[in-house]
Amino acid sequence: MNDPYCEISFSEKVRIFSFDYLKCCVYITNRHTPNHVFTKKLYSKLISTSQVLEDFLDFHGAKNSEDWYLYRELCATVRHLSLGAYCQKHILNRLIFYDIPDTEVFREQGEKTLTFLNDALRKLAPVIIDEASRLNIAMPVDAFGSEDFPGITTSEMLKYDIDDDAKDVQKRNIVKIASEFLSIAASFDPMGFYEPYGNDEIAALVPETVNEVQVRRFEMLVHNLQSSFDTYVIHGGFRFGDRKLKSLRSYFSIVFHLLQMMGRLLHFYERHLHEAGYKNTYKRVQDKLASLVDPVILLDRTVNYGLFYACHYLNSGKKLAREILNENIERSTITVGIPVKLGFHSRPSLLVAKIVQHFGGQVELVVGQDRFDASSVLDIQWAGGKIQKEKITEVTFEGDTRALAAIQILAGVNYGEDTMGKGVPLPSELSYLK
Repeated sequence: MNDPYCEISFSEKVRIFSFDYLKCCVYITNRHTPNHVFTKKLYSKLISTSQVLEDFLDFHGAKNSEDWYLYRELCATVRHLSLGAYCQKHILNRLIFYDIPDTEVFREQGEKTLTFLNDALRKLAPVIIDEASRLNIAMPVDAFGSEDFPGITTSEMLKYDIDDDAKDVQKRNIVKIASEFLSIAASFDPMGFYEPYGNDEIAALVPETVNEVQVRRFEMLVHNLQSSFDTYVIHGGFRFGDRKLKSLRSYFSIVFHLLQMMGRLLHFYERHLHEAGYKNTYKRVQDKLASLVDPVILLDRTVNYGLFYACHYLNSGKKLAREILNENIERSTITVGIPVKLGFHSRPSLLVAKIVQHFGGQVELVVGQDRFDASSVLDIQWAGGKIQKEKITEVTFEGDTRALAAIQILAGVNYGEDTMGKGVPLPSELSYLK
């Protein structure tokens, strides 16, 4: 039977796995390194080399070794900050292509965030080198140069010769994506805010209300939305094609990358700064990391930049999503009875409005010559007054076919109540109303 273990010693392997990682650290600390040192290629190198080194150290028990724990934690810190910085650099690189108005302040805040992350990496690099020396890990003799980490932007663009116009796309895919955008935006609404949080408010917010698990969940939802768009609607770039659709993609794309960055920074804070454990070694290392990566500024950038603009762009994109949705939905008309015997009072009005809001498309309640917004509880109740006054027994709903089918099911169970106005169980098709 073959021995699964390699005969190379731990000390030799840690040198091998540290080699390019330390070369990056030396490059960052070199006074001849250009000011534009931090490129996506450098972040990518830091991410890959720190990840494989962290895996190696974890396999050999560095988390439980007083001698190696700091080196391991520095490695993890570099990885997560580089992942966050990569996402932020991507946003700044692509901002010129995003079809979103008034981005000047957003750009300024993004550059401020990236500067903080870059400065943290600059502080970490010499500490990592010193720790490697203490552990007798040999330093690389050769060094990286600026030519090894060029930026991705140039003054040239490739010829646009593949038409990605969405004129023949099936409308149901557009409707599905616009509806999902509105649904995600609605579920994100409780996290929204309009003024920057103070440090104490942020400390109370993270991780109890805003945390990695929650942000990663939204990240996955938005990522799935973007993947569906690129697969079923338009798979090309931002420069040409249907402007409305590409503008909508800009909104959820920028939110996706903000959530990516937030997830990495929250992971680092919650795992490496917020809870240090009960042993003195853990606490000492935590304090060391906090001196290199200011947790107050880290959370400020995560919340007052990342969370704020994720909320802002989800909210800003709602109008466009509704416009696209209403241009592409199938429309129809249904005639149904009114709630027996109490008419459109609070409960049935709320359930109808929730159905319309769930699907996102326009639906109107038609009473004679008057039209009422069926997504508004107040509008439906206004209609209810007219219905009661004129002793009307049937009404018409016009608009989004998907919502109308659900309203018809709701009407079939007397809008979820008995004749005394008490609630009754709803059909399984309407489970989202619970």
